[in-house]
Amino acid sequence: MLVGALSACQHTSQPTQASIGQGWQLVWQDEFNATKIDLTKWQHEVNCHGGGNDELQCYTARSQNSYLKDGLLHIVARKEDYTGPLYNTDELTSNARAKLQRTQPFTSARLRTKGKGDWRYARIEVRAKLPAGQGTWPAIWMLPTDWEYGTWASSGEIDIMEAVNLKTLTDDKAAPVGTLESRIHGTLHYGGPAPENVYSGLPYTFTADQNPADVFHTYAIEWQENEIRWYVDDVHFATFESKQWYSTTQQDDGSFVENTGFAPFDKRFHLLINFAIGGNWPANVNDKGVDKSGFEKQMLVDYVRVFQCSVNPQTGQGCATYQPSAKQIIGKRK
Repeated sequence: MLVGALSACQHTSQPTQASIGQGWQLVWQDEFNATKIDLTKWQHEVNCHGGGNDELQCYTARSQNSYLKDGLLHIVARKEDYTGPLYNTDELTSNARAKLQRTQPFTSARLRTKGKGDWRYARIEVRAKLPAGQGTWPAIWMLPTDWEYGTWASSGEIDIMEAVNLKTLTDDKAAPVGTLESRIHGTLHYGGPAPENVYSGLPYTFTADQNPADVFHTYAIEWQENEIRWYVDDVHFATFESKQWYSTTQQDDGSFVENTGFAPFDKRFHLLINFAIGGNWPANVNDKGVDKSGFEKQMLVDYVRVFQCSVNPQTGQGCATYQPSAKQIIGKRK
């Protein structure tokens, strides 16, 4: 969830749905019908470093910030000064780093399936209702489990859904004056290690009565070796083909080598769901900054379902859900 896509191209929600491709087989799910978060499927990240984007929250494993109730996962952002570890446990490289702490003005939660749910090529669906307000940044996304091509973003990042500042006045220049923000974004991050990284994506714009802060919607991708497709409520709105992405790995001598095949999106990834406050993207668009009123705020998740293509699980091909109106995402090079 690093630097969201701000492309001017967009879609508006529409009643037409894609006919779901045949052959998808359910391989992993959480319907959130238990009384406690299933720690055989999820782990909490616990850190206060701001996600690499100058965000303002500490992520905790406390029940105040994430819990199950009424068949929903609640991810709760609270306005409270909180001091916690600067780095998550798997980011610790020294005893000195383990002692570092930071105080932030908000708390929230970031859950991931790393080591508990990792996939290469899949259809991933998450049904959710999102928080609103200036400075809010909910996300459903994926990171590489093994980082085989190198540090971010050489090994890639898949953003299934991100949204910032919902229900503030939109800064979409194509929208009528007074329109409230209702866009979500699907994005890939790729290229070389930062700052040699690039990103490309497309937004999807909802009608006013379907704002994702008011209504549950299903956000999904279908990922196969030569392309990734994005969906909202089974509307196929964007496709990114492998010829448009690339990956380079930095060598010990500082030079870069381009990786072959379908790199970086040909290794296993895991899922993340989080609710951030502030950061470089939301704080610099719409009304700018962070509105500290109206807390606590929640991101609600109804379910997560992961399918793999039984036709050809090695490539993910043969189960695609296509819609002619979907836009092609154009890649970038640095």
